[in-house]
Amino acid sequence: MKLNPPLLALAAGAFGIGVTEFAPMGLLPVIASDLGVSIPAAGLLISAYALGVVLGAPLMTLTTGRVRRRTLLIGLAALFTLGNVLAAISDNYTALLAARLITSLNHGAFFGVGAIVAASVVPPGRSASAVAAMFMGLTLANVVGVPLATWAGDQVGWRTAFWGIAGLGGVTMLALRLTLPNLPAPAGGSVLGELRALTRPTVLAALGLTVLGSSAMFTVFTYIAPILRNETGASTGFITGMLVTYGVGLTLGNWLGGKFADKSVDRTLLITLAGLSLILTAFVWLMPYPIPTSLLIFLWGVASFALVPPLQVRVMKAASDAPNLASAVNIGAFNLGNAIGAALGGGVIAVGFGLPAVALAGAAMAAVGWAAVWFGRPRRRIALRGM
Repeated sequence: MKLNPPLLALAAGAFGIGVTEFAPMGLLPVIASDLGVSIPAAGLLISAYALGVVLGAPLMTLTTGRVRRRTLLIGLAALFTLGNVLAAISDNYTALLAARLITSLNHGAFFGVGAIVAASVVPPGRSASAVAAMFMGLTLANVVGVPLATWAGDQVGWRTAFWGIAGLGGVTMLALRLTLPNLPAPAGGSVLGELRALTRPTVLAALGLTVLGSSAMFTVFTYIAPILRNETGASTGFITGMLVTYGVGLTLGNWLGGKFADKSVDRTLLITLAGLSLILTAFVWLMPYPIPTSLLIFLWGVASFALVPPLQVRVMKAASDAPNLASAVNIGAFNLGNAIGAALGGGVIAVGFGLPAVALAGAAMAAVGWAAVWFGRPRRRIALRGM
Protein backbone atom coordinates (compact mmCIF):
# COMPACT_ATOMS: atom_id res chain seq x y z
CA MET A 1 0.00 0.00 0.00
CA LYS A 2 1.29 3.48 -0.89
CA LEU A 3 2.47 5.78 1.88
CA ASN A 4 -0.66 6.88 3.70
CA PRO A 5 -0.15 9.45 6.51
CA PRO A 6 -3.43 8.68 8.36
CA LEU A 7 -2.52 4.97 8.44
CA LEU A 8 0.96 5.83 9.73
CA ALA A 9 -0.59 7.88 12.54
CA LEU A 10 -2.94 5.04 13.46
CA ALA A 11 -0.02 2.59 13.34
CA ALA A 12 1.93 4.87 15.69
CA GLY A 13 -0.94 4.63 18.17
CA ALA A 14 -1.05 0.86 17.77
CA PHE A 15 2.71 0.72 18.39
CA GLY A 16 2.39 2.66 21.65
CA ILE A 17 -0.53 0.53 22.84
CA GLY A 18 1.37 -2.65 21.99
CA VAL A 19 4.39 -1.53 23.99
CA THR A 20 2.37 -0.53 27.04
CA GLU A 21 0.42 -3.81 26.98
CA PHE A 22 3.37 -6.20 26.71
CA ALA A 23 6.36 -4.29 28.18
CA PRO A 24 5.47 -5.15 31.82
CA MET A 25 6.08 -8.83 31.02
CA GLY A 26 9.78 -8.04 30.71
CA LEU A 27 9.73 -5.57 33.61
CA LEU A 28 8.01 -7.76 36.21
CA PRO A 29 11.14 -8.64 38.24
CA VAL A 30 12.25 -4.99 38.37
CA ILE A 31 8.77 -3.72 39.30
CA ALA A 32 8.25 -6.44 41.93
CA SER A 33 11.61 -5.70 43.56
CA ASP A 34 11.12 -1.94 43.57
CA LEU A 35 7.58 -2.01 44.97
CA GLY A 36 8.20 -4.88 47.38
CA VAL A 37 5.62 -7.29 45.96
CA SER A 38 5.84 -10.86 44.70
CA ILE A 39 6.17 -11.79 41.03
CA PRO A 40 2.60 -13.23 40.95
CA ALA A 41 1.29 -9.97 42.42
CA ALA A 42 3.21 -7.99 39.82
CA GLY A 43 1.73 -10.31 37.18
CA LEU A 44 -1.71 -8.98 38.09
CA LEU A 45 -0.66 -5.73 36.41
CA ILE A 46 -0.96 -7.63 33.12
CA SER A 47 -4.22 -9.35 34.06
CA ALA A 48 -5.72 -6.04 35.18
CA TYR A 49 -4.86 -4.50 31.81
CA ALA A 50 -6.53 -7.37 29.94
CA LEU A 51 -9.65 -7.04 32.11
CA GLY A 52 -9.72 -3.31 31.45
CA VAL A 53 -9.59 -3.94 27.70
CA VAL A 54 -12.58 -6.30 27.85
CA LEU A 55 -14.62 -3.88 29.96
CA GLY A 56 -13.40 -0.66 28.38
CA ALA A 57 -14.08 -1.61 24.75
CA PRO A 58 -17.89 -1.48 24.96
CA LEU A 59 -17.94 1.24 27.65
CA MET A 60 -15.81 3.73 25.75
CA THR A 61 -17.42 2.96 22.38
CA LEU A 62 -21.01 3.32 23.56
CA THR A 63 -20.40 6.54 25.48
CA THR A 64 -18.56 8.28 22.63
CA GLY A 65 -20.76 7.34 19.68
CA ARG A 66 -21.59 10.97 18.81
CA VAL A 67 -18.00 12.27 18.98
CA ARG A 68 -16.22 13.07 15.71
CA ARG A 69 -13.80 10.29 14.85
CA ARG A 70 -10.57 12.32 14.88
CA THR A 71 -11.49 13.97 18.16
CA LEU A 72 -12.35 10.61 19.67
CA LEU A 73 -9.08 8.96 18.62
CA ILE A 74 -7.05 11.91 19.94
CA GLY A 75 -8.98 11.71 23.21
CA LEU A 76 -8.27 7.99 23.48
CA ALA A 77 -4.57 8.66 22.84
CA ALA A 78 -4.72 11.32 25.59
CA LEU A 79 -6.20 8.76 28.01
CA PHE A 80 -3.39 6.37 27.06
CA THR A 81 -0.82 9.11 27.72
CA LEU A 82 -2.38 10.01 31.08
CA GLY A 83 -2.40 6.38 32.20
CA ASN A 84 1.29 5.97 31.41
CA VAL A 85 2.21 9.22 33.16
CA LEU A 86 0.34 7.99 36.24
CA ALA A 87 2.23 4.69 35.98
CA ALA A 88 5.55 6.53 35.75
CA ILE A 89 4.87 8.54 38.94
CA SER A 90 3.35 5.63 40.89
CA ASP A 91 5.10 5.15 44.22
CA ASN A 92 3.20 2.04 45.33
CA TYR A 93 1.62 -1.09 43.90
CA THR A 94 -2.00 0.06 44.23
CA ALA A 95 -1.32 3.29 42.34
CA LEU A 96 0.42 1.38 39.55
CA LEU A 97 -2.46 -1.09 39.32
CA ALA A 98 -4.95 1.79 39.03
CA ALA A 99 -2.78 3.43 36.36
CA ARG A 100 -2.76 0.20 34.34
CA LEU A 101 -6.56 0.02 34.49
CA ILE A 102 -6.89 3.63 33.32
CA THR A 103 -4.45 3.01 30.45
CA SER A 104 -6.31 -0.09 29.28
CA LEU A 105 -9.64 1.69 28.83
CA ASN A 106 -8.53 3.21 25.53
CA HIS A 107 -7.30 -0.05 23.99
CA GLY A 108 -10.42 -1.66 22.54
CA ALA A 109 -12.05 1.57 21.36
CA PHE A 110 -8.84 2.86 19.74
CA PHE A 111 -8.31 -0.32 17.73
CA GLY A 112 -12.02 -0.75 17.02
CA VAL A 113 -12.74 2.80 15.85
CA GLY A 114 -9.26 3.08 14.33
CA ALA A 115 -9.88 0.03 12.15
CA ILE A 116 -13.06 1.60 10.77
CA VAL A 117 -11.30 4.91 10.15
CA ALA A 118 -8.39 3.09 8.48
CA ALA A 119 -10.79 1.34 6.11
CA SER A 120 -12.40 4.69 5.25
CA VAL A 121 -9.16 6.39 4.10
CA VAL A 122 -8.31 3.83 1.39
CA PRO A 123 -10.00 2.89 -1.90
CA PRO A 124 -12.80 0.28 -1.87
CA GLY A 125 -11.55 -3.29 -1.70
CA ARG A 126 -8.50 -2.35 0.37
CA SER A 127 -10.05 -2.36 3.84
CA ALA A 128 -8.21 -5.49 5.05
CA SER A 129 -4.86 -4.07 3.93
CA ALA A 130 -5.68 -0.82 5.73
CA VAL A 131 -6.49 -2.68 8.95
CA ALA A 132 -3.26 -4.65 8.54
CA ALA A 133 -1.30 -1.42 8.10
CA MET A 134 -2.67 -0.12 11.38
CA PHE A 135 -1.98 -3.39 13.20
CA MET A 136 1.56 -3.33 11.82
CA GLY A 137 2.31 -0.95 14.68
CA LEU A 138 1.26 -3.65 17.14
CA THR A 139 3.53 -6.27 15.59
CA LEU A 140 6.48 -3.88 15.46
CA ALA A 141 5.91 -3.16 19.15
CA ASN A 142 6.74 -6.80 19.86
CA VAL A 143 9.85 -6.74 17.67
CA VAL A 144 11.29 -3.35 18.66
CA GLY A 145 9.32 -1.54 21.35
CA VAL A 146 9.00 -4.22 24.02
CA PRO A 147 12.69 -5.26 23.99
CA LEU A 148 13.70 -1.58 24.10
CA ALA A 149 11.36 -0.87 27.03
CA THR A 150 12.68 -3.95 28.85
CA TRP A 151 16.28 -2.79 28.30
CA ALA A 152 15.45 0.74 29.50
CA GLY A 153 13.72 -0.64 32.57
CA ASP A 154 16.74 -2.75 33.47
CA GLN A 155 19.24 0.05 32.87
CA VAL A 156 17.56 3.18 34.24
CA GLY A 157 14.43 1.97 36.03
CA TRP A 158 10.95 0.84 35.03
CA ARG A 159 9.48 4.32 35.52
CA THR A 160 11.68 5.62 32.71
CA ALA A 161 10.15 3.00 30.41
CA PHE A 162 6.65 4.30 31.21
CA TRP A 163 7.78 7.91 30.65
CA GLY A 164 9.01 6.85 27.22
CA ILE A 165 5.70 5.15 26.43
CA ALA A 166 3.84 8.30 27.52
CA GLY A 167 6.01 10.20 25.05
CA LEU A 168 4.76 7.88 22.32
CA GLY A 169 1.24 8.89 23.29
CA GLY A 170 2.08 12.55 22.79
CA VAL A 171 3.56 11.83 19.37
CA THR A 172 0.44 9.86 18.44
CA MET A 173 -1.88 12.71 19.45
CA LEU A 174 0.05 15.16 17.27
CA ALA A 175 0.20 12.75 14.32
CA LEU A 176 -3.54 12.06 14.48
CA ARG A 177 -4.33 15.78 14.59
CA LEU A 178 -2.14 16.54 11.59
CA THR A 179 -3.09 13.63 9.33
CA LEU A 180 -6.60 12.34 9.99
CA PRO A 181 -9.55 13.86 8.14
CA ASN A 182 -12.13 15.38 10.48
CA LEU A 183 -14.62 12.54 10.02
CA PRO A 184 -18.05 12.94 11.63
CA ALA A 185 -19.62 10.43 13.97
CA PRO A 186 -21.62 7.76 12.11
CA ALA A 187 -24.96 9.15 10.95
CA GLY A 188 -27.99 7.71 12.67
CA GLY A 189 -25.89 5.75 15.13
CA SER A 190 -27.42 4.90 18.48
CA VAL A 191 -26.57 2.85 21.52
CA LEU A 192 -29.57 0.63 20.86
CA GLY A 193 -28.55 0.07 17.24
CA GLU A 194 -24.99 -0.82 18.21
CA LEU A 195 -26.21 -3.27 20.88
CA ARG A 196 -28.75 -4.79 18.47
CA ALA A 197 -26.03 -5.38 15.87
CA LEU A 198 -23.93 -7.11 18.52
CA THR A 199 -26.66 -9.72 19.08
CA ARG A 200 -26.84 -10.91 15.46
CA PRO A 201 -25.82 -14.55 14.99
CA THR A 202 -23.34 -13.61 12.25
CA VAL A 203 -21.64 -11.04 14.49
CA LEU A 204 -21.55 -13.39 17.47
CA ALA A 205 -20.10 -16.13 15.25
CA ALA A 206 -17.40 -13.74 14.00
CA LEU A 207 -16.54 -12.74 17.58
CA GLY A 208 -16.43 -16.39 18.63
CA LEU A 209 -14.02 -17.14 15.79
CA THR A 210 -11.75 -14.34 17.02
CA VAL A 211 -11.70 -15.96 20.48
CA LEU A 212 -10.78 -19.33 18.92
CA GLY A 213 -8.04 -17.89 16.72
CA SER A 214 -6.48 -15.92 19.57
CA SER A 215 -6.71 -18.93 21.90
CA ALA A 216 -4.85 -21.10 19.39
CA MET A 217 -1.98 -18.61 19.46
CA PHE A 218 -1.76 -17.96 23.20
CA THR A 219 -2.26 -21.55 24.32
CA VAL A 220 1.34 -22.06 23.21
CA PHE A 221 2.88 -18.59 23.22
CA THR A 222 2.20 -18.11 26.94
CA TYR A 223 4.49 -21.07 27.68
CA ILE A 224 7.03 -20.64 24.89
CA ALA A 225 9.93 -19.89 27.29
CA PRO A 226 9.57 -23.09 29.37
CA ILE A 227 8.93 -25.10 26.19
CA LEU A 228 12.17 -23.90 24.63
CA ARG A 229 14.12 -24.22 27.86
CA ASN A 230 12.94 -27.71 28.83
CA GLU A 231 12.14 -29.39 25.50
CA THR A 232 14.63 -27.73 23.13
CA GLY A 233 17.35 -27.26 25.73
CA ALA A 234 17.64 -23.61 24.72
CA SER A 235 19.82 -20.96 26.32
CA THR A 236 18.49 -17.56 27.34
CA GLY A 237 20.04 -16.07 24.20
CA PHE A 238 18.33 -18.61 21.96
CA ILE A 239 14.96 -17.94 23.64
CA THR A 240 15.38 -14.19 23.09
CA GLY A 241 16.30 -14.82 19.47
CA MET A 242 13.21 -16.97 18.99
CA LEU A 243 10.98 -14.25 20.44
CA VAL A 244 12.41 -11.79 17.92
CA THR A 245 11.97 -14.40 15.16
CA TYR A 246 8.37 -14.86 16.21
CA GLY A 247 7.84 -11.09 16.15
CA VAL A 248 9.25 -10.87 12.61
CA GLY A 249 6.85 -13.65 11.63
CA LEU A 250 3.96 -11.69 13.17
CA THR A 251 4.86 -8.64 11.11
CA LEU A 252 5.04 -10.58 7.84
CA GLY A 253 1.86 -12.50 8.66
CA ASN A 254 -0.05 -9.30 9.41
CA TRP A 255 0.88 -7.91 5.97
CA LEU A 256 0.03 -11.16 4.15
CA GLY A 257 -3.27 -11.51 6.04
CA GLY A 258 -4.37 -8.04 4.93
CA LYS A 259 -3.25 -8.59 1.35
CA PHE A 260 -5.07 -11.88 0.86
CA ALA A 261 -8.14 -10.97 2.93
CA ASP A 262 -8.83 -8.16 0.45
CA LYS A 263 -9.44 -10.95 -2.07
CA SER A 264 -11.30 -13.39 0.18
CA VAL A 265 -11.72 -13.23 3.96
CA ASP A 266 -13.01 -16.79 4.40
CA ARG A 267 -10.40 -18.36 2.11
CA THR A 268 -7.63 -16.53 3.98
CA LEU A 269 -8.99 -17.76 7.30
CA LEU A 270 -9.33 -21.36 6.10
CA ILE A 271 -5.79 -21.52 4.73
CA THR A 272 -4.27 -19.76 7.72
CA LEU A 273 -6.09 -21.80 10.38
CA ALA A 274 -5.21 -25.04 8.60
CA GLY A 275 -1.58 -23.94 8.37
CA LEU A 276 -1.52 -22.93 12.04
CA SER A 277 -2.89 -26.30 13.11
CA LEU A 278 -0.33 -28.17 11.00
CA ILE A 279 2.56 -26.01 12.24
CA LEU A 280 1.69 -26.54 15.90
CA THR A 281 1.21 -30.27 15.33
CA ALA A 282 4.67 -30.46 13.75
CA PHE A 283 6.02 -28.47 16.72
CA VAL A 284 4.89 -31.28 19.05
CA TRP A 285 7.35 -33.67 17.41
CA LEU A 286 10.14 -31.31 16.34
CA MET A 287 10.54 -29.08 19.41
CA PRO A 288 13.61 -31.07 20.65
CA TYR A 289 15.54 -29.96 17.54
CA PRO A 290 16.73 -26.30 17.44
CA ILE A 291 16.89 -25.77 13.65
CA PRO A 292 13.40 -27.10 12.81
CA THR A 293 12.09 -25.32 15.89
CA SER A 294 13.47 -22.00 14.61
CA LEU A 295 11.70 -22.42 11.27
CA LEU A 296 8.43 -23.50 12.89
CA ILE A 297 8.42 -20.54 15.29
CA PHE A 298 8.82 -18.15 12.36
CA LEU A 299 6.01 -19.85 10.40
CA TRP A 300 3.88 -19.96 13.54
CA GLY A 301 4.28 -16.20 13.90
CA VAL A 302 3.28 -15.70 10.25
CA ALA A 303 0.16 -17.84 10.62
CA SER A 304 -0.82 -16.34 14.00
CA PHE A 305 -1.05 -12.73 12.83
CA ALA A 306 -2.23 -13.49 9.30
CA LEU A 307 -5.50 -14.19 11.14
CA VAL A 308 -5.85 -10.69 12.61
CA PRO A 309 -6.87 -8.55 9.58
CA PRO A 310 -9.46 -11.02 8.22
CA LEU A 311 -10.92 -11.59 11.70
CA GLN A 312 -11.31 -7.84 12.25
CA VAL A 313 -12.76 -7.25 8.80
CA ARG A 314 -15.15 -10.20 9.22
CA VAL A 315 -16.69 -8.56 12.29
CA MET A 316 -16.83 -5.14 10.63
CA LYS A 317 -18.69 -6.60 7.63
CA ALA A 318 -21.08 -8.63 9.77
CA ALA A 319 -22.06 -5.44 11.62
CA SER A 320 -21.63 -3.07 8.65
CA ASP A 321 -24.55 -0.80 9.58
CA ALA A 322 -23.38 -0.41 13.21
CA PRO A 323 -19.76 -1.47 13.25
CA ASN A 324 -18.22 0.62 16.03
CA LEU A 325 -19.20 -1.46 19.05
CA ALA A 326 -18.68 -4.79 17.28
CA SER A 327 -15.25 -3.73 16.05
CA ALA A 328 -14.20 -2.61 19.53
CA VAL A 329 -15.65 -5.69 21.23
CA ASN A 330 -13.67 -7.82 18.77
CA ILE A 331 -10.49 -6.39 20.30
CA GLY A 332 -11.82 -7.55 23.67
CA ALA A 333 -12.44 -10.94 22.08
CA PHE A 334 -8.76 -11.14 21.17
CA ASN A 335 -7.88 -10.51 24.82
CA LEU A 336 -10.48 -13.03 26.00
CA GLY A 337 -8.87 -15.56 23.67
CA ASN A 338 -5.49 -14.72 25.22
CA ALA A 339 -6.84 -15.54 28.66
CA ILE A 340 -8.58 -18.74 27.53
CA GLY A 341 -5.48 -19.91 25.67
CA ALA A 342 -3.25 -19.30 28.70
CA ALA A 343 -5.70 -21.17 30.92
CA LEU A 344 -5.95 -24.07 28.47
CA GLY A 345 -2.18 -24.42 28.21
CA GLY A 346 -1.86 -24.21 31.99
CA GLY A 347 -4.54 -26.86 32.42
CA VAL A 348 -2.74 -29.21 30.03
CA ILE A 349 0.43 -28.81 32.08
CA ALA A 350 -1.38 -29.11 35.41
CA VAL A 351 -2.93 -32.49 34.60
CA GLY A 352 0.49 -33.88 33.69
CA PHE A 353 0.30 -34.18 29.89
CA GLY A 354 3.61 -32.35 29.49
CA LEU A 355 4.77 -29.34 27.51
CA PRO A 356 4.54 -30.95 24.02
CA ALA A 357 0.83 -31.48 24.63
CA VAL A 358 0.42 -27.71 24.98
CA ALA A 359 1.28 -27.33 21.29
CA LEU A 360 -1.19 -30.10 20.46
CA ALA A 361 -3.91 -28.23 22.38
CA GLY A 362 -3.14 -25.08 20.37
CA ALA A 363 -3.36 -27.09 17.14
CA ALA A 364 -6.76 -28.41 18.25
CA MET A 365 -8.06 -24.88 18.87
CA ALA A 366 -6.95 -23.84 15.38
CA ALA A 367 -8.69 -26.91 13.92
CA VAL A 368 -11.92 -26.02 15.72
CA GLY A 369 -11.66 -22.51 14.25
CA TRP A 370 -11.13 -23.98 10.77
CA ALA A 371 -14.25 -26.12 11.16
CA ALA A 372 -16.26 -23.09 12.31
CA VAL A 373 -15.30 -21.16 9.16
CA TRP A 374 -15.87 -24.15 6.84
CA PHE A 375 -19.30 -25.08 8.13
CA GLY A 376 -20.31 -21.43 8.55
CA ARG A 377 -19.83 -20.54 4.88
CA PRO A 378 -23.09 -19.32 3.24
CA ARG A 379 -22.86 -21.80 0.35
CA ARG A 380 -22.36 -24.64 2.80
CA ARG A 381 -25.49 -23.66 4.72
CA ILE A 382 -27.51 -23.50 1.51
CA ALA A 383 -26.25 -26.92 0.39
CA LEU A 384 -27.11 -28.51 3.72
CA ARG A 385 -30.58 -26.94 3.70
CA GLY A 386 -31.31 -28.49 0.32
CA MET A 387 -30.37 -32.03 1.36
